[in-house]
Amino acid sequence: MAADPTVLILTPMKDAGRYLDRYFAGLRRLAYPGHLISLGFLEGDSVDDTAEQVERRLSELRDEFSDAALWRKDFGWPTPPGAPRWEHAYQLPRRKALAKARNHLLFHALQNQDWVLWLDVDVIDFPADLIQRLLAVERDIVHPHCVCDAGGGTYDRNAWRDHGALGMDELRGGADLARLDAVGGTALLVRADVHRDGLVFPPFPYGAGNPAIRSPHPLGPGVRGEIETEGLGIMAIDMGYQCWGMPNLEVTHAAD
Repeated sequence: MAADPTVLILTPMKDAGRYLDRYFAGLRRLAYPGHLISLGFLEGDSVDDTAEQVERRLSELRDEFSDAALWRKDFGWPTPPGAPRWEHAYQLPRRKALAKARNHLLFHALQNQDWVLWLDVDVIDFPADLIQRLLAVERDIVHPHCVCDAGGGTYDRNAWRDHGALGMDELRGGADLARLDAVGGTALLVRADVHRDGLVFPPFPYGAGNPAIRSPHPLGPGVRGEIETEGLGIMAIDMGYQCWGMPNLEVTHAAD
């Protein structure tokens, strides 16, 4: 690992205005040197003023970090009014759109950085030394434990192994580093060269022939393979990389 690796923090955003103050306060609390951190944001399909709020902060962020940039692109998936985003019927189209958004942001923002930290805008608290702790395990793909309350149940259930039988809750309290087959994207560190080698977020069910996928699939009997962050985990296996989780390292997500 490089002595002073550079880190690109990437955050896709949609209707995120209410989270931005805490999100940016969290970035400023990071103990990792600001001159080694670049920031990339993608706003799409919002009905609030997310993009305008971020735009107003860019100049100040560029003074505090190596760089900060915002892209805007709609993917045609506004959440139906009054519908919770986690409702089963909306999961497949929602995650297709999110995968496209992540890939669009990655392709525009990644330059010569050593690492990419995916960090959702509604991750509202994390240790100041989060980056150092993720880097210290020296793994290509590593995912901390995302919860809503300290010591509480797992929020990001896209991180699992053994066909979904073991998630972060089941792995908590054991080894600090545990093998995963799939990952979530609420907070996810990826070696940038792995992305450059072709690792992306599939916007379609990927990996029908990979023995690690779930079958039957929770998204429906016609789904064969994994999508978005879970698809990235399966693709990593196909590329010869291993995903890892840190079940005892918690980050806190806003309660929906």
